[in-house]
Amino acid sequence: MNTTAAGTKLTGRQKAAALLIALGPELSAEVLKHFRETDIEKLTLEVFSLEKISEDTKDKVLEECHQMALARNFITSGGADYARQMLENALGKQKAEEVFSRLAATRRPQPFDFLRETDPVQLANFIQGEHPQTIAFVLAHLNPQRAGAVLVHLPPDLQPDVATRIATMDRTPPDVVTQVEDVLRARLSTVITSDLRSVGGIEFLVKVLTNADRGTEKVILDSLDEADPELAAEVRKLMFTFDNLIQLDSRSLQRVLREVDSKDLALALRGASEELRQHIFRNLSTRAAEMLKEEMDTSAPARLKQVQAAQQRVVSIVRRLDDAEEIVIQRGGDDVLV
Repeated sequence: MNTTAAGTKLTGRQKAAALLIALGPELSAEVLKHFRETDIEKLTLEVFSLEKISEDTKDKVLEECHQMALARNFITSGGADYARQMLENALGKQKAEEVFSRLAATRRPQPFDFLRETDPVQLANFIQGEHPQTIAFVLAHLNPQRAGAVLVHLPPDLQPDVATRIATMDRTPPDVVTQVEDVLRARLSTVITSDLRSVGGIEFLVKVLTNADRGTEKVILDSLDEADPELAAEVRKLMFTFDNLIQLDSRSLQRVLREVDSKDLALALRGASEELRQHIFRNLSTRAAEMLKEEMDTSAPARLKQVQAAQQRVVSIVRRLDDAEEIVIQRGGDDVLV
């Protein structure tokens, strides 16, 4: 359980979560309606981690929120100079500067902010003539859902190269970000408007592919198999984890369970949530479920790496059956059940 005591230094997101807790569930629900879905998910996770906060912390967060709202109202009423003078009169010079600094930080533009809300097809058409590294760089500053949608509409021969560059991307100096942004803004600002930031790397590529259609995923992974087998294996490993079994429909899960060794399943479930265990028990016959529970209760203790290895063997079966189209793994794009 995570608690916060008075005087604890909170991050911006933790302050937002603490504010939601202080407001209570009804007011918080109204506030969350004004956020994007991705931000709601992040704040919800933060609220979950802050199970208890001190009354002093609540008071300080509420006071800071009040000061920020006051500053914004003053700016709206009479501009920055007026706002600064009113805050100094209300809070004192030092406190007013602190509030202004926080307000300035929240108003900083995000990289590639001018691409916000652009249609993925339109964006793909405009950037497909750029160097693959530039395209990868742009996609790495979109959220995974939109990046996946853009990747789908790039030429098939370009997709694997861009995907590889996303996976191997690392930190980029701010001046390089600015240069690329300025060039693209000059070329596209008259017709483009889309989403914002994220980071590159393998995990980001996995999220992109998860939100792309099956055809795009297969083209990219097949190409990665030839160009960089180790990278392809790592991407495949992360694309479907043992915990994702909870997402399989009953027919697909039952098909998987027919292939899994009972000892492997008993071992793999040692590291699973109760929700996943019950999902699996429900998709076994009564007799098979009882035998599995008995196996789990009577087997000797196992090392974590043994449990993870058993889970990976189950996942390998899922991937094989998915490749053979014998089961359905829900994806983005055109993977729709009818």
